[in-house]
Amino acid sequence: MPGGERRFGGTSLALEVGSGCADLPTGEVALRLEQSLALLSEQPQPENFARFRQSIDPQWIEEALAATGTATVRKRRLPAVQVVWLVIGMALFRNRPIRDVVDRLDLALNDRAPLVAPSSIAEARARLGDEPMLWLFARTGHAWGHQSAARDRWRGLALYGIDGSTLLVPDSQENLGYFGKSNSRRGASAFPLLRLAALMALRSHIAVNVAFGPYARGELYYAAELWSALPDDSLTLVDRGFLSAAVLFPLSASGHNRHWLTRAKSNTRGRVIAQLGPGDALIEMQVSAHARKRNPALPASWVVRVIDYQRKGFRPQRLLTSLLDAECYPAAELIELYHERWELELAYRELKTGMLDGPGVPLRSKRPESVRQEVWGLLIAYNLVRLEMERVADEAKVKPTQISFAMVFSIICDEWLWLSGSSPGAVPRHLQRLRANLRRFILPERRRERTYPRAVKIKMSNYAKKRA
Repeated sequence: MPGGERRFGGTSLALEVGSGCADLPTGEVALRLEQSLALLSEQPQPENFARFRQSIDPQWIEEALAATGTATVRKRRLPAVQVVWLVIGMALFRNRPIRDVVDRLDLALNDRAPLVAPSSIAEARARLGDEPMLWLFARTGHAWGHQSAARDRWRGLALYGIDGSTLLVPDSQENLGYFGKSNSRRGASAFPLLRLAALMALRSHIAVNVAFGPYARGELYYAAELWSALPDDSLTLVDRGFLSAAVLFPLSASGHNRHWLTRAKSNTRGRVIAQLGPGDALIEMQVSAHARKRNPALPASWVVRVIDYQRKGFRPQRLLTSLLDAECYPAAELIELYHERWELELAYRELKTGMLDGPGVPLRSKRPESVRQEVWGLLIAYNLVRLEMERVADEAKVKPTQISFAMVFSIICDEWLWLSGSSPGAVPRHLQRLRANLRRFILPERRRERTYPRAVKIKMSNYAKKRA
């Protein structure tokens, strides 16, 4: 290029002698840079910001704004399309002021003007609202999640998981009034809490659908919005809190070949009607009168399969499933498969510890509508990272769960930052460091023999709790 200029992800980098490579001619600096890029391209890697953004079809954003009536008509420094990316960027750069996020991601139009005022950013977020982010998450989550689940099937069934969790929100009066706090014998929680339930593609952790709201409503309430998103020819893993005829019977009775797998409760009872093998049987379970009163479509009883097993060093366990054919779906494989339900817990850890800087760190927003907007942006950003991890796994020919979330997430964020603010002479060094980091993406196979009994690592403080 004329003047020794190179472009990376939309960022112009002038290769000048004297900025870290004073002993080399300009042409040789350019040559070394090209060689570094060539070497880098041979390794599985996350894509830069420009290609990262291409994961979301721009038409989807336009449709989200049009469908929710929030498209920008006036010419603004932060039009609605840019604010969508701002909300996503907030999730990726949690430790940076929001104005810095706008600056780093080069979101403001008319870049000759001074930095965008924080009040303008707040007004832009308020104009956008939460509905476009909800619409965009639903569109992207459905497209990416179902496609991912269909890629890695178990005996012809796409694998999903549903589970619940909570997130802390700032302790403002608006958030407290809407979301509420948890209460226990130790008193009220320090921050208001939102409760959520998520449907995820089990083997890639991509969130397909999520429902959330006030803490007082339980997981089953929010999960009720998720079951309809499950496709035919699928198997959904859930914990035993979801074991209910009102929840699971309609799942397997509707659609085509939709199944579930869960662990039995301690009070689960049933009459054995057929023995399929050692520790493998069909049982008939009664449906409570209360459940049938609330849903007259439920039968008086339902048949499920029960599998008893015990792992060395653990108590005996019992699984229940709607997969009644022991030849098509062997018990030994189902036992191994059920333990993949832990992938849901790992996904929540990535979201809360990896992206939110720890389970005890609240979100940014102080109003419920802004909280909802921020959560949808957080989930879209999380899915973008997981989508990138799936691409890295494909190139490395390993499972997506063998790619380090922490490494990919940090490299993606770091790459955006140094491309937007690094000196030209530092580019080759950054590329070498990035390539070295890529070697650490791949994690070893999980060791099934390891056990981690639940225990308290840090004692609770003896200081008085600070509550309003």
